[in-house]
Amino acid sequence: MRTPATPNHLDQTLLALADPTRRAILQRLAAGETRVTELAQPFAMSLNAVSKHIRVLERAKLVRRRREGREHLLSFTPKPMDEAARWMEAQRANWTTRLQALDDLLQEEDRAAAASAPPHPKGRTR
Repeated sequence: MRTPATPNHLDQTLLALADPTRRAILQRLAAGETRVTELAQPFAMSLNAVSKHIRVLERAKLVRRRREGREHLLSFTPKPMDEAARWMEAQRANWTTRLQALDDLLQEEDRAAAASAPPHPKGRTR
């Protein structure tokens, strides 16, 4: 479910990255521009199935398609991934701050409880 803090483009990026086949496609494209047919070769699926994965990546703007005659050439565009990484880092920083504040509060409560507890008699065991 999308919230105001997660814009649609971030949702599209995370959806695209959620699938291992699409991540493998991006990894191959990181090496440089590739023809769709060459990109599809190592996958144990039809060209049509690979094309569906590519369309998801294109909607997320992680992949750019260029036509050269009858050939379709694909290249990786990292900007959406960079934006997702910045969002994740902001979330991590926010939660780190919140969890540290909670830890500080709990430690202070533990110290206060220990200071107000009656002392244990020496030499007695439980």
